[in-house]
Amino acid sequence: MAETEETFMSHLIELRSRVMKALIAIIIAFLCLMPWAAQIFDLLAHPMLAALPAGSKMIATGVITPFLIPVKVTMLLAFMIVLPWVMYQAWAFIAPGLYTHEKRLVAPLVISSSVLFLAGVAFCYFFVFGLVFPFINNFAPSSVSVAPDIDSYVGFVLTMFFVFGLTFEVPVVVIVLVRMGLVEVAKLKQIRPYVIVGAFIVSAVLTPPDVMSQLLLAVPLCILYEVGLLLAPVFARATRAPASEEETEVS
Repeated sequence: MAETEETFMSHLIELRSRVMKALIAIIIAFLCLMPWAAQIFDLLAHPMLAALPAGSKMIATGVITPFLIPVKVTMLLAFMIVLPWVMYQAWAFIAPGLYTHEKRLVAPLVISSSVLFLAGVAFCYFFVFGLVFPFINNFAPSSVSVAPDIDSYVGFVLTMFFVFGLTFEVPVVVIVLVRMGLVEVAKLKQIRPYVIVGAFIVSAVLTPPDVMSQLLLAVPLCILYEVGLLLAPVFARATRAPASEEETEVS
């Protein structure tokens, strides 16, 4: 019992150390970016402003909103910058309990998860917003002056970033499911029609009620699912346990 408690406490201490290292990195990045918080928000607002008539601006209805929203956006950017470091801390915490062949799987997945999430955010910002905002604003009646509130805009943008970031994690999910033996690639290929239908249902629920947004989420979701099907067997073969380790696991 004493050994169990000591082991548990050592894991808690290690977890606290890893969390603190991740938080310190986020805080340092945030403090370094704070002098440019206003410019960072302007960069985030660019896709919307580019879709509005010339000279249009956003509005802030709250008293301290012009300060809080840029700070919130800066904190998000700081987290995205240090995301690889945060993912590394998570990997370093679980790595000692893994077999050698399992470590060969975790490291690429941690790196690819970070890259794919950032790729999803970049795809949303540079491509989706450039199509969706003009598409939506073109429907505004000529009698209406479109001036989005910055609080609502940031909430919408962060939701879309999160949705597309998670969507781009689909290949990682497929690889993990196959590698853990929970499902076979042949079965995943068999249910492909249901996945396509599910992708459009999910996109209809998570995106704004316009066809453009739904297509821009559903189509990449289907493509990334196919990418996962192609890569899953490769990862499974590359991380298969040697005979000696399999015997060790059984014993």
